[in-house]
Amino acid sequence: MSAAASRLPADPPSWHLRPSTQADLEPLADLRAVVMRPDLERLGRYDEHRVRQRLRDSFSPVRTAIIVVGGEFAGSITLRPHGDGGQWLEHFYLAPRHQGRGLGSGVLRAVLAEADARGQTVRLNVLQGSPARRLYERHGFTVESEDPVDVFMTRAPGPVRAA
Repeated sequence: MSAAASRLPADPPSWHLRPSTQADLEPLADLRAVVMRPDLERLGRYDEHRVRQRLRDSFSPVRTAIIVVGGEFAGSITLRPHGDGGQWLEHFYLAPRHQGRGLGSGVLRAVLAEADARGQTVRLNVLQGSPARRLYERHGFTVESEDPVDVFMTRAPGPVRAA
C-alpha cells in the first residue's frame, strides 16, 4: 500500500443510537469537559466545574440519544423543540478517539434526514473558532448571528430523499 493510501480515512464505523438514561449524565458531563476544553481554553472560558454543570442543568434523557460504536459509548446528541416548530441541536459530542472518521457526519445526516422528513428547521450554536463549525457548514447550516463566544447557525429543511 502506498503512503498516500495509508493516510486515507478508514470507512466510518458502524453505529447506532440508543435512548439515554439518567445513568448517562455523569459520563456525558465528563465527555463534554474533554471535548470542549480546547475551545473553551482558547476563548479563556474553561471552568472545570461549570463545563460539567451546564450539561447537568440542561440534560434531558427523553431528548438525548447516546451514540454507540462497537457496543461502547462514543458520544451523544440532543434535539429539543424550538419555538418555531423546528429543533434545537445541542450536546453533540464524540469521544476524541471517534472523531475525524466520518461518525459525526453519519449521525448528523441521519438526524437531519428525520428533520427534513418533518419539514423542520434545525438550529444550533457552536463556539467561535471551533472546528465543528466546518462540519455543520458541510451539512447546510448557515450563520444566523454571532457574538464574541458563539456562532448561531440554522438549517432549513432540505428535500426529502427517497430511501
